[in-house]
Amino acid sequence: MTRRSDPTVDPDSRWTIQRAERHLPVGALAGARHECLDGRLVVTPFPPAIESVATATLASAFVPAAEAAGRHVFGRVNLTFTPTCWIQPDVTVLHALPATDDQERWVPAALCTMAVEFVRPGERRDPVDRRRRCAAGGVPWFLRVELDRRPQRTTATLLTRDAGAGYAVVGRAVGGQRLRARAPFPIDFAPARLLP
Repeated sequence: MTRRSDPTVDPDSRWTIQRAERHLPVGALAGARHECLDGRLVVTPFPPAIESVATATLASAFVPAAEAAGRHVFGRVNLTFTPTCWIQPDVTVLHALPATDDQERWVPAALCTMAVEFVRPGERRDPVDRRRRCAAGGVPWFLRVELDRRPQRTTATLLTRDAGAGYAVVGRAVGGQRLRARAPFPIDFAPARLLP
């Protein structure tokens, strides 16, 4: 395939799930995050290793309580709002498992109970506003974790949908403080413990 005919060199062209299936093979997805906002492909490098550790630690901490509450914890999935709009949360909690092979690849947002996003202070603003997309798409809960090299400054903020179709803060913890909540499943962790 020549550069001229390679659709990934023109990420602003109209992208859909079907186009992504044809032109973003699994091997290509391994080195970058591929999200789509209203038909515009957004490609960003995978995060630093420390974020990967925090993601795995948090997902592992969630599994027992989430499963006991009938929820399912996944890492990064293609959380799909429309055929031309999907994001990849760092951790995704579903209240129902995908029913088909297509849903496993392109998880409908209607199955999502909570999306989790890790951010780093001082980083260039991410072009994908996952929080806004999840609120508009009806995802009931959102957890934003701001990682800091100094664990005592790492912050976790739990949000739930409000009447205005946005999110309201229901809990926040910094460093060694514990973020505790009863819903969407029992949550109890200290943000500082997510880092080595």
